[in-house]
Amino acid sequence: MPILDSNSLEFFSRSPEQTRRLGMRLGSLMSVGDVIALSGDLGSGKTTLIQGIAQGWGSLDPVSSPTFVLVNQYRRPDGLILFHLDTYRLSGSAEALDLDLDWMMDRGALVIEWADRIREVLPAQALWIQMRWVADEQRGMVLTAGGERYARMLSEFKRQVFGGV
Repeated sequence: MPILDSNSLEFFSRSPEQTRRLGMRLGSLMSVGDVIALSGDLGSGKTTLIQGIAQGWGSLDPVSSPTFVLVNQYRRPDGLILFHLDTYRLSGSAEALDLDLDWMMDRGALVIEWADRIREVLPAQALWIQMRWVADEQRGMVLTAGGERYARMLSEFKRQVFGGV
């Protein structure tokens, strides 16, 4: 178990619905240029969390894992886009540079599955979420804020989920 500091939060989701609701809260806190970096094995709940993030972002588009297309786009009515990347099939960070992440961050926000595979090209400031399978209906998550913007986001997330914490 990790030793957590004030910029981290460990959470256990008891159902896919709870994972989606957590994602909705995170998505509602995101702004243009934000990056949420997800890591975790297959079946750890990454796509389920992103379904909630996209809904909280304000998109009505259906969410699926972009494993074979690399990037999905979820638009909201104001035209901003949540870019959903799956870097599982990339050979490494150099290949990720070709995706033009800066261009995406100028037009919306990013949520990246298997982000640990391209850590070297991601902004130093991001919200990292390590996910793991615990049991059939349970997933564990450790959210870690990298930078002041994400520390504020995590603080607001804690307040929304747990009350006056």
